[in-house]
Amino acid sequence: MKIGVAGQGAFGIKHLEAIQNIADIEVVTLAGGSLGTTEEVAKRFQIPHWTTDLAESLKQPGLEAMILATPTQMHAKQGVECMRAGKHVQIEIPIADSLADAETLVQAQKETGVICMGGHTRRFNPSHQFVHKKIVAGELKIQQMDVQTYFFRRTNMNAAGKPRSWTDHLLWHHACHTVDLFMYQTGEQVSECYALQGPKHPELKIAMDMSIGMKVPSGAICTLSLSFNNNGPLGTFFRYICDNGTYLARYDELVDGYQKPIDVSQVDVSLNGIELQDREFFAAIKVNREPNASVTQVLPSMQVLDRLERMVESEGRQRAAG
Repeated sequence: MKIGVAGQGAFGIKHLEAIQNIADIEVVTLAGGSLGTTEEVAKRFQIPHWTTDLAESLKQPGLEAMILATPTQMHAKQGVECMRAGKHVQIEIPIADSLADAETLVQAQKETGVICMGGHTRRFNPSHQFVHKKIVAGELKIQQMDVQTYFFRRTNMNAAGKPRSWTDHLLWHHACHTVDLFMYQTGEQVSECYALQGPKHPELKIAMDMSIGMKVPSGAICTLSLSFNNNGPLGTFFRYICDNGTYLARYDELVDGYQKPIDVSQVDVSLNGIELQDREFFAAIKVNREPNASVTQVLPSMQVLDRLERMVESEGRQRAAG
């Protein structure tokens, strides 16, 4: 299968590294934001064609699919462009930074019939898969998910420590992981939610701290704390408090409530969540089926983010009005 990747930054590279472990996948084009770094990454991964124009990548002979690891603000437009060109597309999380744009993607997928998948890695991390399999088997029931998403980001840098060309967002990017995972693991839609946010950064113009609470009809709750001000271990830590045990997940690693490691090496064919996510995308294309984390499946998480955003904006207006 001939595919392309758009985005030469930290996450584009993570996908390219993962694809090296997947048989019968050939990356034939790389579309990046700057020619110099795009050429550098293309040569590193022996990609024969590179460009700064996505449309040029979409015209490469035999191309079947694209993975978009581009700035969030470009996701919806580029996703639609790929689908209108007849290409399957995986869009890194979040698929968009507004509900309207997410709905546009879902509509384009329905009209074109190609596969369009969100890059919701948490669904594929072996740690979360382990918990999910137990829930599906009836061995566990979630009482609460307690999640901490912490970074130290006083300047606009990416995961590789290089300057970003765009601004990250606690709600539309980092909270999206947990909002989607909470509904995926409980199998229910969020019925109640609230959000609080701290002061916005004077230059970045985004909230640096947020607190989110959610509940599903069965009564399970999720408590999510997010910060760009945390000077310490970085990343996201998930605590599953269940009726039959407690589990702590961090990316592809899992321990129980007493910090005893749990072997997740047999959960799937890899311990790399991004590789498993990409494998799902390619497998869905090969047999023409809806993938796990299709844009239709992840749209409810975008709807919740929209509700939360409207809450904090309303609170801000009320505070400004005195």
